[in-house]
Amino acid sequence: MFTRTFTLLSVLLAVLLLAACTRTTRQTQDTIMTLTEQNITAAIDSLLALHGDMHAARIEQGVRQAARMWRSEDGSADDFLALCNAQFITDPDLLDATFERFEHNLMLINGYMTELRRDLMVPLHLDTGPIHPVDHLFGAFAPHAHLSEDMFRTKLAFVVLLNFPLTTLQERLEEGGDWQRRQWAEVRLAQRFNTRIPSEANQQVAAAYTTADTYISSYNICMHNVVDAQGERLFPEGLKLISHWGLRDELKAQYAKQDGLPRQRLIHSIMERIITQEIPGEVIDNPAVDWHIAENIVVPYGSSPAGVQSAEREPDTRYEMWLKVFNAERAVDPYHPDNPTHIDRRFNEDREIPETEVEQLFINILSSPLIQETAALIRERLGRKLEPFDIWYPGLKTRPPLTEDELDRIVMKKYPSVKAFEQDIPNILVRLGFAFDKAQFLAGRITVDAARGAGHAMGAGRLSDNAHLRTRVPQEGMNYKGYNIAIHELGHNVEQVMSFQMMDHTLLRGVPNTAFTEGFAFVFQSRDLALLGLDVSDPNAEALNTLDVLWSTYEIAGVALTDMRVWRWLYENPDATPEQLREAVLRIAKEVWNSYFAPVFGVKDEPLLAIYSHTIDGGMYTPDYPLGHIIAFQIEQYLKDRELAVEMERMCTIGSLSPDLWMRTAVGSPISTQPLLDAAREALVILKQ
Repeated sequence: MFTRTFTLLSVLLAVLLLAACTRTTRQTQDTIMTLTEQNITAAIDSLLALHGDMHAARIEQGVRQAARMWRSEDGSADDFLALCNAQFITDPDLLDATFERFEHNLMLINGYMTELRRDLMVPLHLDTGPIHPVDHLFGAFAPHAHLSEDMFRTKLAFVVLLNFPLTTLQERLEEGGDWQRRQWAEVRLAQRFNTRIPSEANQQVAAAYTTADTYISSYNICMHNVVDAQGERLFPEGLKLISHWGLRDELKAQYAKQDGLPRQRLIHSIMERIITQEIPGEVIDNPAVDWHIAENIVVPYGSSPAGVQSAEREPDTRYEMWLKVFNAERAVDPYHPDNPTHIDRRFNEDREIPETEVEQLFINILSSPLIQETAALIRERLGRKLEPFDIWYPGLKTRPPLTEDELDRIVMKKYPSVKAFEQDIPNILVRLGFAFDKAQFLAGRITVDAARGAGHAMGAGRLSDNAHLRTRVPQEGMNYKGYNIAIHELGHNVEQVMSFQMMDHTLLRGVPNTAFTEGFAFVFQSRDLALLGLDVSDPNAEALNTLDVLWSTYEIAGVALTDMRVWRWLYENPDATPEQLREAVLRIAKEVWNSYFAPVFGVKDEPLLAIYSHTIDGGMYTPDYPLGHIIAFQIEQYLKDRELAVEMERMCTIGSLSPDLWMRTAVGSPISTQPLLDAAREALVILKQ
């Protein structure tokens, strides 16, 4: 049922995307008009005559910035000259007033767009009842798609480009340390208009991500319906797990059970079937059938599989979704002359850390000899050889003597509903060290919703708006998995409120990139058990938790490196089919595994690094996770003898400067794997004593 419905919607959206791509290509070819050098020089000379040589540098830069974005539909060369003469500002008071007006009004515009987008996505994101076919179309609708183009057509964008400087990543990295906060705010203002993407292309991107996100959000496996090779059902009735989060977290929970290994191996098999697309499409989110996984046979629930043929596999839909995202991003490449690929934009614009530096950080972890030593410790604790799914081994983290079921009961009693968790946020924040009034301030700006998917955090759009925390809450109440996710997302929300509603410039809202907000989320998440009032005291706790961070970073760095290499392959093979992409992903995942994991696990050609759903709907988001671990550990080390609440507020109100400058300001050193590796080395010495 799900597969057929989703296929029809995919076809419809594919038609819309193709039409959008055709219009975008036509616009690229027909309507981009570059002013001649003579036109540009005439505008510069005119402004010099009006304002004098003392403004020559600003005039030269401003005119050339604006000219670069001028299109035929904006008017003639004479119109451009008239705009420059009318809108270039030399009066400092007027320049200040103009800056302040832009800052305030852009906050309002982007805020209302954020709220509208959030509200339109409610049926897809929240557990509000059945999803209707039209909900997918509203989800693909992007009310902000025309915003950038409207800014250019009304000439507002040109006012910014004429008067405020665009900068390169190199300039921000080399000179940003000497800039005042107002200068940084001006830089961020100008960056909003450093590209001019047609609304059709923006709509195409939004539709592609929504389609992929909807596909992932509904990718559930009914675990009681999965029958093993011995004909046994290993999971309780009603257990539905989303891929990959739910499957992974259930696998991790089985380490606490003496008989958990068969269930872990079954989950591993499910994951491999998803990656290879050997999973039958009929079993996805369908409690009406049984899946005999060893034979890959699907029968009506409770029926005998005798004589039934192997089921028809999912037709590479997973990789079709990935290609939709890639093709949508590729359609906007021509409008980013300085960063002409999505890879460039992810690293140079979004993360503001060069790709080579990020990759080297990951390799530092993946190739560290400390990984082998940590693996030996895990083997000793497990009493068996490592299996591929042990990349998710959670046993290094300090845990109370409680099972997952016991933790579920504690959480369900404490948080029987979404509302109960929301009402307890002030108390949670006080237990984290926030003053009562600050806890009330922060909690009053966070709304909690019951998520349809695994959960996420959404920041506010306007100063008077709330951040939203989404987590899955079953009918019987929040379970430990949902609580653990909720505490992670609460870290995001607290950062979002502090770095927006407590910021001196809304143009500097947020932290440098999503890896930093992941850092704060991990800091919160690491305290989840203590927040439940559970005793986690252990003389080796710090050493164990350090190795847990190292092992977790090792795992997700492999996923991120796989994701990065697949995107490189996509740009080398832009006309790939879903089948070709599937084969490339399998090959690349195995190559990364064989380089950095096979020597540790003793198993070759394992594709497990390709299971993460964020590779499908995140557009190369996964590198933010290992970056988040690395950054979070540095922050944790800095916070060891300091107050979390005080220091987090100081850090979050630094704003979205360059990541290197942010880290130097926050903790006194650049982003580095060395603190984690040094601490892990010490931890291994302690645990061997």
